[in-house]
Amino acid sequence: MLWGRNCIHLMYYSGENMGNLFCCVQVDQSTVAIRERFGKFVDVLEPGCHCLPWFLGHQLAGHLSLRLQQLDVRCETKTKDNVFVNVVASIQYRALANKADDAFYKLTNTRSQIQAYVFDVIRASVPKLNLDAAFEQKNEIAKAVEDELEKAMSAYGYEIVQTLIVDIEPDVHVKRAMNEINAAARMRVATNEKAEAEKILQIKRAEGEAESKYLSGLGIARQRQAIVDGLRDSVLGFSVNVPGTTAKDVMDMVLVTQYFDTMKEIGAASKSSTVFIPHGPGAVRDVASQIRDGLLQGSYQ
Repeated sequence: MLWGRNCIHLMYYSGENMGNLFCCVQVDQSTVAIRERFGKFVDVLEPGCHCLPWFLGHQLAGHLSLRLQQLDVRCETKTKDNVFVNVVASIQYRALANKADDAFYKLTNTRSQIQAYVFDVIRASVPKLNLDAAFEQKNEIAKAVEDELEKAMSAYGYEIVQTLIVDIEPDVHVKRAMNEINAAARMRVATNEKAEAEKILQIKRAEGEAESKYLSGLGIARQRQAIVDGLRDSVLGFSVNVPGTTAKDVMDMVLVTQYFDTMKEIGAASKSSTVFIPHGPGAVRDVASQIRDGLLQGSYQ
């Protein structure tokens, strides 16, 4: 088994040495290679197989990926209303094939350079905004970062594809305070809505009671009108059928009848209250006189 592994490594190194021996190099897809001659840049090698006569001083200085790359940058800064926040930005960038030599030679650490520009723009933009405005203007902040990076990195052979502000994180105590403010505002709205609903309910209840009392008054008025009509018909009928009687005699008899009916109902009710009224024969005449005088006085007024 060990012999087999050694054979595989020997074949690999033999192939690589054979490639160097025949001055052939391979460049993978989405990658370019930088060719130098005696340490001086010559050209950029595209993907494929290339002849590299090492005995004439040609060599590969290195490879450069043309694939899209992403860098996440977390920057701490302060807003206009003195709230410290962490702004998280995602930068998508790639090297340009026609400027591969600039991208390879002009920058030692591309990611650090991009991060420095992101810090500079964010710390210049966010302090001009309040916390709420910073959340609302995330796209404007991302556009400012992208424009600044595009101007700076194009000179080094890099293209900024897209810049996103993916998150703005205030301190945990600030988050709690913001949630409490929002909860209080919603509670105030709910209280106002509840009070308005109770107001409408009371208005409707009052309107219903007024309508009920109005209809009850109409019913009582019609009841009394019916009683008056009935009494009038009774008096007229009794005066016609019994000659020599007057309207006063008929009314006294009706009132006495009503008096005894009332006493009967009070005595028949199981839960009635005790009522003390004059109950002698002479008292009936007094009751009739009082009722008659009250009716006549009300009619006169």
